[in-house]
Parts: sequence; C-alpha cells; structure tokens
Amino acid sequence: MPSFEHMRISDLAGTKVLVTGGSTGIGAAVVRAFAAQGAHVVAHYNESEAQARALSAECPDRISLVQADLSEAGSAVRLVRAAADKLGGLDGLINNAGGMLGRIKTVDMPPGHFDRVVDLNARSVWDATLAAHPFLKQTGGYVVNTSSIAARTGGGAGAVLYAATKSFVSSLTRGHAKEFVADGIRVNAVAPGLIQTPFHDKYTPPDILAAQAAAIPMGRAGLPEECVGAFLFLASPTLSGYITGQIIEVNGGQWMP
Repeated sequence: MPSFEHMRISDLAGTKVLVTGGSTGIGAAVVRAFAAQGAHVVAHYNESEAQARALSAECPDRISLVQADLSEAGSAVRLVRAAADKLGGLDGLINNAGGMLGRIKTVDMPPGHFDRVVDLNARSVWDATLAAHPFLKQTGGYVVNTSSIAARTGGGAGAVLYAATKSFVSSLTRGHAKEFVADGIRVNAVAPGLIQTPFHDKYTPPDILAAQAAAIPMGRAGLPEECVGAFLFLASPTLSGYITGQIIEVNGGQWMP
C-alpha cells in the first residue's frame, strides 16, 4: 500500500483544503495524504459520522470535519463557506463526493431518483466550485474533481445515470479550466477505475467485482491509496503548475485513452 507520510511536497505544507466525501474510500485516503503533507484539511461527510470522527482523530491538529447532505439544494454552498471559515480561506477544493444511490436500470428508475443522483454528483460540484471561486481566486488555488472511468464507458448495469453525471464532471473540468485560468485557478480531475471502496461493497456483487478485476491488465482492483498520488500531483503548483483541464486516469490499464 502506498504511503505518503515520508514523502514531502513542500508547497502543500500549510495549505487549506476542502475534500468533499472525505470520510471513506478515496476521499479518506486523500484527506490522510494531504494532512501528511502538512496541509490543513476539512473533511466533509454526510452519513459516515463514525468514520469521519475516527479519521479526524488520526490527526486532529490538521483534520477537521463538516457535515452536509450535498444532495440538498444550497448545501454545497454552505459547506464551502463553513470550510473557509474554519480554515481562514481556501487554497484547494477536492470535489470528491458522489454516489450511485442504487443500481437501477433507466426504465425502472423510481420518481425522484434522477434528481437525487444529479444533485449529488453534478449540481454539488457546480455549486461547490462556484462558492469556492472567490477564495481560490484570492490564493491562486486549484480544483480537483473526481470523475470516473464510467464517464468514458457509459457505466455498468444499472449505472447509466451515474456514468452520465461523471461525464458532466469531466466536461465541467475542461470548461472551468478555460474560464478560470485568467483568475489563476487550475482545474483538473482524477478518474478512478475499479477501486476497492465501500462504493463497490454496497453496489457490486463479489462475483461481478472479481470478473471485472480479472479483465484489468494489472489483474486486480486498485486501492484508494493508489489514487492519491494523482490528487497530490494536481494540487502542487511545483509539480503541475502548467497543467489544467486534464483528467488523469487511474485504472490499472482498464481504459487507455
């Protein structure tokens, strides 16, 4: 398992970062990695309070928490403002929160499901980024969005809507990169492939997960920690100061654009 505790990216020390969906899976790994670099991080959570509190307890001087349900209107804006208040500004926004909310085929989708998935995966990214913009403009900061391999493949069974919202995130990344470059804000994304997270524990049966992993050139699913390097790279102006509008694929060779 990759460890970032002994690797130093000096320009991340002391920076102020909000990670949405930061209590479990890839988000929690990202929070730990930024804290290990000496950043001050607000980890957002919704339902996973116990996991969030345990994460904060690992490094209480650098990790603080804010709860919000990002599928609710206005919640992302309130979250960003609360994080900026806690940190005294923002250098970076990691838009990682998202979910499938169930594997449901298009023709079987119940009323309200479309809005819930779109609000969580797409609208919250839009709202959080706009709310963070004045803070990031002041600091010459960055946005890193979490997309997905599903944005390129259309998703698996019952995941079409999830995939479509991740396509939105990828397109938004490119568009915001163009719009915000004059403000000194870089906007990029990380697109994980098959990663061992609570997402798949909840929505992907073990036999299907095993079959998907076997089809990956590396022969296995990835770990959340194996996504973290891409986030740190895109956050560091020293490492990626001339990079914007890009999507880094982290998928073990599953998709090679």
